[in-house]
Amino acid sequence: MDIITLDPAGTDHHGEAARLREAGPVVRVELPGGVRAWAVTHHELLAELVADRRVSKDWRNWNAIRRGEIPDDWPLIGMVKVTNMVTADGREHHRLRKFVTQTLTPRRVQGMRPRLEQIVDGLLDELPGHAAPDGTVDLRPHYAYPVPMRMICELVGVPEQERDELRTLVDSIFRSTTSPEEVLRTQRDIHLLLGRLVAGKHAAPGDDLTSALIAAQVDDPDRLTDEELAGTIWLMLAAGHETTLSLVVNAVRALLTHPDQLSLALKGDEATWAAVVEETLRWDAPIGNFMARYPLEDLTVAGVTIPAGEAILAPYSAVGRDTAQHGADADRFDITREQRRHLAFGGGPHVCLGAALARLETAVALPALFARYPGMSLDAARIPPVPSLFSNSAATLPVRL
Repeated sequence: MDIITLDPAGTDHHGEAARLREAGPVVRVELPGGVRAWAVTHHELLAELVADRRVSKDWRNWNAIRRGEIPDDWPLIGMVKVTNMVTADGREHHRLRKFVTQTLTPRRVQGMRPRLEQIVDGLLDELPGHAAPDGTVDLRPHYAYPVPMRMICELVGVPEQERDELRTLVDSIFRSTTSPEEVLRTQRDIHLLLGRLVAGKHAAPGDDLTSALIAAQVDDPDRLTDEELAGTIWLMLAAGHETTLSLVVNAVRALLTHPDQLSLALKGDEATWAAVVEETLRWDAPIGNFMARYPLEDLTVAGVTIPAGEAILAPYSAVGRDTAQHGADADRFDITREQRRHLAFGGGPHVCLGAALARLETAVALPALFARYPGMSLDAARIPPVPSLFSNSAATLPVRL
């Protein structure tokens, strides 16, 4: 079987995703540092895999880590070797997940809409003031980023003075081109930042998720350890803004490069904008690839045996355009298509808990942006990507308002 070396700089996510699909339903891939993994490229097969109890999410079941082949300064380590619900199985997964489920309720998410609308309106007011000398405004740092970052920081209770460092640390772990020195420094600084946050909430609880998680553990036999609490908070902070940031960027870029679809969206209603969000998730998933599972026994998928303890990658960019699931025109961005299930937020027991919040933030941010600046246009022939195997997004989004 041929091995496809994945580009750590994410230069061409969708070209690479197409090559993976063409190579077959189960493909051998190479990650940075010569680390080997498998990729399951068909929607149906990946949907079955992520719900299969014969595979684990726990990185401790990865043979390469057991054998000491993955160093602590590996550039992808911050996305793999963590202690939270993403890397837990069975009862442990349920134990870690339940505290967030109890606090991040649908009612709480919907209750955030007025604050979200206030943040969006304020950012839209400020956009002209961010224009460069040539008249362009970069929507990524000045709109797509602060919407979810302010929301998740307020939700989790991150003090204002910690937010710039938080942004730097999240950017670092999602990049795949970091040096060994930066990897180790980032891991250290994440630990320090989370320690300060938890200590501050123990000393002075507030109306935020961190305080609620701490309070929920009192006298609970399933309470989180300090490491698990920190890992859970980090997961919410990192995933809670990176995915939405990329989703907003990708949706705006898609609409500005597909004027027929933008015209339909501008004439539509709330359901139309919801369709924009879902089509963007399918067609240009914010997370292009993600470390998915480690089989607990030899696993046969589409006639290929994946040995126990080897890593399986979920290539969301590839499965989002699987023609067997989404039709012969899966490569086309079409907000009117019949919406079929996609896997942009994962699947099975580990489906993303923050999906409702990400959808809400994007469904509010997009129509507000285009209502305020209906004549907006993209001002770049080619937009560089974020240098990452994981994040699938543009590093900049220059527009003329």
